[in-house]
Amino acid sequence: MSRVGKMPIAIPDGTTVTISGGQITVKGSLGALSRDLSDHVRVKEENKNLLVEPANESREAQAMWGTTRALVSNMVEGVSKGFERRLTLVGVGFRAQAQGDMLNMSLGFSHPVAHKMPTGVKCETPSQTEIVLKGIDKQVVGQVAAEVRAYRSPEPYKGKGVRYANEVVKLKETKKK
Repeated sequence: MSRVGKMPIAIPDGTTVTISGGQITVKGSLGALSRDLSDHVRVKEENKNLLVEPANESREAQAMWGTTRALVSNMVEGVSKGFERRLTLVGVGFRAQAQGDMLNMSLGFSHPVAHKMPTGVKCETPSQTEIVLKGIDKQVVGQVAAEVRAYRSPEPYKGKGVRYANEVVKLKETKKK
């Protein structure tokens, strides 16, 4: 039994859910998301709640039950509230600037780094050392944040690099003579 799968998903006001065939579509104030459903689970709507159930007693159905519930829950939350990832630049001369759908960064290389934002992800830079990524699809926002962080991940001796805002970098001690 899946603890996550058993929980109902509350549908907020202003959000509509359409289940047709093997696909679920969620529309809200921020946009619309759609996803193909596995044959191993069933999703049904009952009085402003979505319920996810396994279609049969197979291992695959048990495995997909909680996963599907979490994915549908993220879709509902994304179209109603949206998702946000914050990144921080740590290092002398490290800067970021958002220009349209491009994020231009100076990360201590001999060249500037430009990252093009995919559709559905907005980038803001409240200060030169802060990056805020916003979107309705949790997976895409997290993937873009990971790609930006990968340009210069925090190094273990001084902690310089691109970090998530809540990330704690454990610093190593340098070699002694």
